[in-house]
Amino acid sequence: MKRLWLLFAQTVTVLVAALFVVGTLQPQWLGRQAAVVPVFEAPSGAAPAVVEGTGSFRAAARTASAAVVSINTSKAQLTNPQSADPWFRFFFGDQAPSQQQSGLGSGVIVSPAGYVLTNNHVIEEADEIEVILNDGRKSAAQVIGTDPETDLAILKINLTDLPVITLGNSDALEIGDQVLAIGNPFGVGQTVTSGIVSALGRTQLGINTFENFIQTDAAINPGNSGGALVDVKGQLMGINTAIYSRSGGSMGIGFAIPTSTARSVMEAIVKDGQVTRGWIGVEPQDLSPELAESFGMQPGTGVIISGVLQNGPAAQAGIRPGDVITAVAGRQVTNVAQLLSAVAALPPGTPAALDVVRRDGKTKIDVTPGRRNLPRQQAAPR
Repeated sequence: MKRLWLLFAQTVTVLVAALFVVGTLQPQWLGRQAAVVPVFEAPSGAAPAVVEGTGSFRAAARTASAAVVSINTSKAQLTNPQSADPWFRFFFGDQAPSQQQSGLGSGVIVSPAGYVLTNNHVIEEADEIEVILNDGRKSAAQVIGTDPETDLAILKINLTDLPVITLGNSDALEIGDQVLAIGNPFGVGQTVTSGIVSALGRTQLGINTFENFIQTDAAINPGNSGGALVDVKGQLMGINTAIYSRSGGSMGIGFAIPTSTARSVMEAIVKDGQVTRGWIGVEPQDLSPELAESFGMQPGTGVIISGVLQNGPAAQAGIRPGDVITAVAGRQVTNVAQLLSAVAALPPGTPAALDVVRRDGKTKIDVTPGRRNLPRQQAAPR
């Protein structure tokens, strides 16, 4: 009996050990996927909180500030490769090297593994990147990847005991919710400003290719880029990105990339090294009132196709100039920005149904999207 019990105990131990190894190295064998980036998340479906009582934001500021970092970038001096040639110096004299360029920005530690979210324009073309934590620690940062089309970048630092922000549910934000902007404006040091959500889903601002901004009146200034927009619990709601300003300072119109977008970009970059997006090869334009009337539609209920790339995915599927697309894979589209985002979200190589309105009626057309090419280097928003 004792021998049977010993055999049973050893068998259970081996099975548990095997289950642990498989769950760690090959979780898909168990029907689940491993998290690409370990993060701290707010409970699913949790709505942003409202400040009560004294109305102080100190708890949220204390919770989130530790995970917001300052980012210093520098670009090496440019020297003429012939400046050491005596004949070059004889004819042109000693050439003074150009001054080293430097920049300031902010970032947010989103993972205990050392991943930092920031804006692409903060670290674009930098030769050296230094991350400075709120507790005074410093670390050189490695660029894991960038996505110029959403103006996001992922850095990694090698430090232990990192303060990590909790990712909130940015999709639950509503106009009027209280938010805080945390960053390093003008290089003066970490600063917390408060405001409300002024608008949601801002697009067609000409800042990024893919836009879905949270607009806030919390003061955001140069140097805040890449910093955190948090709710009154200190949970990350967005990455501060740009401002509308005639003076260079805050005028109460700031824009942040929602956490939901930032997280999906981060997961894609860490997993695949880039963000893979769908593409169908069309030239869209918003449906004007006159065109909408000719189709018997209401303005803002679809996007008209003014051009189709020859031999592109849309052309091969039968999409024609003059078609009005009202939905992509069941997702309604009312303007060009929404169509662009909906198509980009399609997995390349997998057919998707497009709802199309033509002068002779409505139809559904299956289009197999291709892979959107990576864009050329883009200019920073500011």
